[in-house]
Amino acid sequence: MNRETVLSEHRDGVALLTMNRPKRRNAFNDQQYDDLRDALADARADDTIKVAVITGAPGAFSGGQDLSEMGAAPVHDDGLPHGFGPFIDQLSTFDKPLLAAVNGVGVGIGLTMLLHCDIVYMAHSARLRAPFVSLGLVPEAGSSFLLQEIVGPQAAAELLYTSAWIDAGRAVALGLAAAAFPDAELMDRTLEKASEIAKQPLSALRRTKQVLLDVRAEALAAARRREDPAMAQSIGTPANVEAIRAFREKREVDFSGM
Repeated sequence: MNRETVLSEHRDGVALLTMNRPKRRNAFNDQQYDDLRDALADARADDTIKVAVITGAPGAFSGGQDLSEMGAAPVHDDGLPHGFGPFIDQLSTFDKPLLAAVNGVGVGIGLTMLLHCDIVYMAHSARLRAPFVSLGLVPEAGSSFLLQEIVGPQAAAELLYTSAWIDAGRAVALGLAAAAFPDAELMDRTLEKASEIAKQPLSALRRTKQVLLDVRAEALAAARRREDPAMAQSIGTPANVEAIRAFREKREVDFSGM
């Protein structure tokens, strides 16, 4: 079932879910949060589906939160878009193997969502970035825990404090991705691995995924409980307002005097 912002294709036990806002570099608005959440829920409920693969429409994986809509869309008391929390709830508990084919830039949620995927493959040209500090914000989606768990505390601190770009080679070296492939081979190689996994029994895949999730469930939930109020305190601060204004005005940000 295709949705407004997410295309779904099912083949031989694999659900290919494509974020589809190419004019916005597949950046998330509330609709895309809801559509991807629902596409994952459908794949979870369908016993003919054993594996899900997330990718982006050509041009990007995801540019993160659509900053052009920040301030216009409704938000929860924690300051986050309405669709964000339910999407992360579904993503973080998805009980089947979940792969990502990162076909372009992954910024913000375009990076942090990968921390919830079982296997991440990247195109050679793809890059990742956690821009939260540069936006006057804090990490999201449990990434304050998951990023340190995957890359180690020093590398996590460096990436978060500097908002540095991470190319495909470094992503593999840090453990953020399992492998990087030439751009033209990315989808074929990812779907090949997904098809290999889909040959296994669903019951064993689900039980294995659940025990993997259980190992980190408590720490992940605690991280999200810490992040949400910190995010609420950060949104609307002078630094955040300046960062969003600079983005909209297409100019360099100026944090001097803050």
